[in-house]
Amino acid sequence: MFTSFLRTIARPAAATLLLAASAAASAGNWEVQTLDVEGVLVEAVGPADRCLSKFGGTISGHGTSNLMGGKVVFIATDCITPVGPLFNFSGGKFIVMTTSGDQIYANYSGQMVPTGVGAQYVFSGATFQVTGGTGKFSKVTGGGTLTGGEDMITGAGTIKLSGRVLSFKN
Repeated sequence: MFTSFLRTIARPAAATLLLAASAAASAGNWEVQTLDVEGVLVEAVGPADRCLSKFGGTISGHGTSNLMGGKVVFIATDCITPVGPLFNFSGGKFIVMTTSGDQIYANYSGQMVPTGVGAQYVFSGATFQVTGGTGKFSKVTGGGTLTGGEDMITGAGTIKLSGRVLSFKN
């Protein structure tokens, strides 16, 4: 009796799921695209109650993106945990915006390691995961690597997000 009841419920649910997937597939196409965002940044670090370490950063910058049609601006926040000469950053939230206002959201984490030249650090093992967006990027998902670095005294640096995303094309 119980097994029959589950089969009765499962069949309409599976049929509904297949019908929805079919309708979505016929309404447009999914496409894998390269996402590169490259630019300059400035990071301000300091106390951050939102972080377990109570230390975090706020990043702002500008640059270009192939997928996003040229010029972009971006903002980000993260939590920073010093470990000897290294800095782990986690809980990062990144927003990249086009000149038309469309946005891509991403989470990120990684580590900053000293280069041995002054206060210069580079990103190491840093990755990002796209979590969504707005406008023509509302259904985007994907991820990749984050490279670049910054001067830990001035906060000035460079950044590059390189990855692949799956986006819905109408």
